[in-house]
Amino acid sequence: MPLLKVTDLRTHFHTRNGVYRAVDGISFQLERGETLGIVGESGSGKSVTGYSLMGLVPQPPGRIEGGTAIFDGVNLLHSPPATLRAIRGKRISMIFQDPMTSLNPYLRIGDQLIEPLLIHEKISKPDALKRTLAMLEAVGINDAQARLRSYPHEFSGGMRQRVMIAMSLITKPELLIADEPTTALDVTVQAQILELIKKMQRELGMAVIFITHDLGVVAGLCDRVLVMYAGRVVESAATRTLFHHPRHPYTLALQRSIPSTQPKGSELFTIPGMPPDVSKPIPGCAFAPRCAHANEFCATLDPKLVTIANDHEQACLRVQASEI
Repeated sequence: MPLLKVTDLRTHFHTRNGVYRAVDGISFQLERGETLGIVGESGSGKSVTGYSLMGLVPQPPGRIEGGTAIFDGVNLLHSPPATLRAIRGKRISMIFQDPMTSLNPYLRIGDQLIEPLLIHEKISKPDALKRTLAMLEAVGINDAQARLRSYPHEFSGGMRQRVMIAMSLITKPELLIADEPTTALDVTVQAQILELIKKMQRELGMAVIFITHDLGVVAGLCDRVLVMYAGRVVESAATRTLFHHPRHPYTLALQRSIPSTQPKGSELFTIPGMPPDVSKPIPGCAFAPRCAHANEFCATLDPKLVTIANDHEQACLRVQASEI
């Protein structure tokens, strides 16, 4: 039985300008100890998927319109607040995209790190302090004892991200959702953070959902990958399969956009056009206006996610018809 099984998740935002279908019917499952990557351009619904699972979508304007997310027998989307609070921060943790806005600027680092232990594990403050010091040292914070009394603004971006990782792992969760945890960091710190996440995953045996737009990170970290576009999954496969045998034109375009794959001195490839406005009905394939392989049927027929090989699904009409 999988640790997490998501079926037909739909999260919409109701605004004055219309209903934005941020996540429009995605399904996946996650095994214990597995790392699942979710990739796509900004606005594809990656982060909203993570927030939906955590019960952190602001309501209003957000609303879970449908679907289930079964975590060890509990439906995260339709559980009482008390049940969610017992799971969130203890069994499921999240590393947020921007640690500066995720950490409370008015509280010392030590107070913020100790809080999950005091709430979820009911241990004494001295014991919680020992666990906190050990976790800060584990994530590479030097002079942890003195740093406990520091405020977030006294830390660099990389150190704040390490604090966020320490906070998310201090209760030894079964599932970690990492929402672009290395986006604002330089390459050296990014490599350290990724190695730290892999190390902690091995030690704790936890599952990880890694949300990113960086395919290079996915290649070195994830077991399976979901490619999202306009709130839907357009391709799903094992990481090796996705990189060596991508089938959906959007996945191919993303791979062509990686600068390191371009011939030296040539003009960098970019995907033409812009992602669609998900507040308006999208006839046919959402990627069709930007796709080099689209025909008249792509603009009118709605493609479904279809299995084309073992554990490999994609949603392109022309690939399903063996035309490309």
